Amino acid sequence: MAKKELVIVTGMSGSGKTVAIQAFEDLGYFTVQNLPPAMLPKFWQMISDEDNIQRAAVMIDLRSQSFFDDLDDEIKKMSADNNDYYDLKIVYIDATDEELVARYKETRRSHPLSGDKGTLYGIQTERHRLTEIHDMASEVIHTDDFAPRQLRNYILEHFGSDEDREGTFAVQVMSFGFKYGVPVDADLLIDVRFLKNPYYITALREQTGLDKEVWDYVWSSEDAEEFYQRESSLIKWLLPKYKAEGKSTLTIAFGCTGGQHRSVAFAHRLSQDLANDWKVNEYHRDINRRKESSNRS
Repeated sequence: MAKKELVIVTGMSGSGKTVAIQAFEDLGYFTVQNLPPAMLPKFWQMISDEDNIQRAAVMIDLRSQSFFDDLDDEIKKMSADNNDYYDLKIVYIDATDEELVARYKETRRSHPLSGDKGTLYGIQTERHRLTEIHDMASEVIHTDDFAPRQLRNYILEHFGSDEDREGTFAVQVMSFGFKYGVPVDADLLIDVRFLKNPYYITALREQTGLDKEVWDYVWSSEDAEEFYQRESSLIKWLLPKYKAEGKSTLTIAFGCTGGQHRSVAFAHRLSQDLANDWKVNEYHRDINRRKESSNRS
């Protein structure tokens, strides 16, 4: 059985620790932010007793100020007691003083140790306090030249397997009805209301875009096939670019009037076409909305 893994993410305030811990979460690690160092052994004991958790990552920084000085001792104790039972890694996120000062100026935040002596004093004080942790680190990541997306990609690349990385990007393909409102979480919104509406065919009215009769009707409509080919070609071209940009989920929403016929057929077809190459979730928000409204009345 593979050993469990604990990653402690720490380092300089403003260096990118939050982005890093979020990347570990995307990789499937059980994550906790701002855990007091004295609680590390209890936290790990809880994880050790949980069969469903194999990997955990904890972010610890100066927001645990009154406890932070215990971090060195707690890590030393855990390392001494490990007996090769689990993998313990310390990932230290760092940046130069100049870069950290620039980031604090940009965000207009105060360094937690600056007091009335200024940002640079706070940074230098923190760096001194972290010297021993820095020297104990399994890996030090310098983020001066990293945008948040690049830091996230670095974590995914260096701490995730191929399977992990594939699982960090998912495509959500959905259908909806404009009469019930546009989905606020849509990244790409495609309107198919220009096609003939099966609703006006009595025999098709109660069916959906998943039924063969409606499906055949939609794809027999003039321009439906050409429109689908143009849109799907663009989407397939865009997907790797969104993934490379660091996006974890892309939501593609097809809309028609009621969300029951045309949009459902388009969303279902695209989901099937993408399924061989991407992790795809298919969702039809309003497919039964009109029926449910009729039943209530």
